[in-house]
Amino acid sequence: MSLDASSAFSQASASAPQAWPSSEALWQRWQDLKQQAQPGLRARDAAEQFAVSEAELLACHPQSQRLIEDWGTLITDLRAVGPVMALTRNHAAVIEKIGPFEEVSIYPEHGMGQVVGEAIDLRLFLRHWKSGFALSEPTDSGTRESLQFFDGNGTAVHKIYRVKETDATAWEALSARYRWPQAPALQVASAPAAPPAVADEEIDADGLRMAWEAMRNTHDVFGLLRRFQVERRQALRLVGSDLARCLAPNRYQTLLERVHEQGLPLMLFVGSPGCIQIHSGPIQKRLVSVGPWYNILDPDFNLHLRMEAIAESWLVRKPTDQGVVTSLECYDADGALLLQCFGLRKGGESESPQWRALLNEIAYPEQA
Repeated sequence: MSLDASSAFSQASASAPQAWPSSEALWQRWQDLKQQAQPGLRARDAAEQFAVSEAELLACHPQSQRLIEDWGTLITDLRAVGPVMALTRNHAAVIEKIGPFEEVSIYPEHGMGQVVGEAIDLRLFLRHWKSGFALSEPTDSGTRESLQFFDGNGTAVHKIYRVKETDATAWEALSARYRWPQAPALQVASAPAAPPAVADEEIDADGLRMAWEAMRNTHDVFGLLRRFQVERRQALRLVGSDLARCLAPNRYQTLLERVHEQGLPLMLFVGSPGCIQIHSGPIQKRLVSVGPWYNILDPDFNLHLRMEAIAESWLVRKPTDQGVVTSLECYDADGALLLQCFGLRKGGESESPQWRALLNEIAYPEQA
């Protein structure tokens, strides 16, 4: 995974920070809001309403405790607790998977790591992890326990929840071992403004296309974007419609419905600033719309996407040593990448002809 891969999944602009007289006042306002008007209000949405970060809101929770900032070791030690629910999200897409942490590799010199397993598959950008909390909170179905991690702006990068199958003794021992007895005050910085985009006419579009056609690996795209000083969606506009084609936003929903009907295995990527989480396999059970969210509801895998947030879907073709790799990518109105869908490939396998044909059908319905 490229060092710049995490930047592909960016966040919506944060609200300007608001000064609260005390953490107790913020906590009480949150409870009042849940009791009086919005009982199911999630921490992320409450934080947005209060113009604070989610990390600041969690820090005022009486049942939260800061974690020692030794993320690589903590992640490695999670192998001992058995199955958990791992959750990664951005402002419009949420992926949840249940399973154990299996193979864990940490690369301290790069501030990176990865978790590789049949269920839990993560690419970790630990240089973005700035704070963490152990949280125990009451719910209608009992106490819910989690470990939650945030970047320097207080945006959640990854969350891990205890489930029924989790080894209770190992979980409690790990939570206790990494609790920070006397943590310093939480420091949260305002998100920096995005640098102005380079105008299309200033980009070497011919050179960009030649470099795109010369890619040998899908990860080469990150170096290519850096080299030509081009934004990701801007590059898709400039490389040519044979390599990247803009589709209607609802093409994502159509794709998932066809994948489900045909039993095709796929790979779904959802990222935050500090983590990319991947699902590999078929869609087994249900696709359902609930309010603004379109959902995959499988026994150990859920995906939720706020459909109204998708401004564009793109069919993208990347040349590799194993042939062309085709994906569907979803972007919001600001150009932030929300979700990527690939056909399932293992090792050095080429892309499935069935997957490629399906995406061509999605992109060119008039030719179907």
